[in-house]
Amino acid sequence: METKQRNIVVIGFVALLAIIIFWSSTTVNINSGELGVKFDRFRGLQKDKVFGQGFYIKAPWNEIFVYDVRIKEGTTNLEVLSRNGLTIKMEVSYWYKPLNDKIGYLHDEIGPMYHDKVIAPAMRSAAREVIGKYLPEELYSSKREVIEDEIFQRTMASIGNKHVILDDVLIRDVSLPRTLQDAIEKKLKQEQSALEYEFRLQQAELEAQRLEIEAEGKARANKIVEASLTDRILRDKGIEATRKLSESPNAKVVVIGGGKDGLPIILGNQ
Repeated sequence: METKQRNIVVIGFVALLAIIIFWSSTTVNINSGELGVKFDRFRGLQKDKVFGQGFYIKAPWNEIFVYDVRIKEGTTNLEVLSRNGLTIKMEVSYWYKPLNDKIGYLHDEIGPMYHDKVIAPAMRSAAREVIGKYLPEELYSSKREVIEDEIFQRTMASIGNKHVILDDVLIRDVSLPRTLQDAIEKKLKQEQSALEYEFRLQQAELEAQRLEIEAEGKARANKIVEASLTDRILRDKGIEATRKLSESPNAKVVVIGGGKDGLPIILGNQ
């Protein structure tokens, strides 16, 4: 009786193991951010058919290879020679992904290790070629963006037919000999000071131009006023002003015709 029970347990275990093996060899689950390509044992790799997210059942002799198609970040540390022959240590970051509709071709021609086989070597080669055209101090100036764009363009040209795409390139860190770095920083500060001095000169010149224009405007206005003033107008203005002052509670004595040109005189202030 014990032998029979033992046999039942063994048979059950073997059956369970067979089910697990069969299930794992006949089902595939493709998660979010992934795509798959099927290899048929009798018809070969189905390069033009891409399997999207979901659960699939397949024949146990076939295989579905799953690729992560989300954007991934890669980094590489380089030692490159600048235009003047100095060694520059730098870290370059880049973002890449496979082309969704070319997963089958990527698997057939390169395989899952496409980053190490294609992208990283292309990036290193492009960085060395581009940095070799520039001086070290240019990596600290506005040309840094130009350099990054050139590395990006050269890398894209190299991997353009490899069924992958580059999203961006960024130079994160640049390391130079300390003496050279100090010299570059000093030069950049001097250039910044020169730009600030030039800006102050421009501001001073603009202010001088403004004052000159303002003075010319006032001079023209005064000429216009002087040309329009006559003795009669001045007397009328004087009389009008005298009348207003005489109405003030502080004005006590008004002498009519006592002033120059016959203008009134006001005496007293309380």
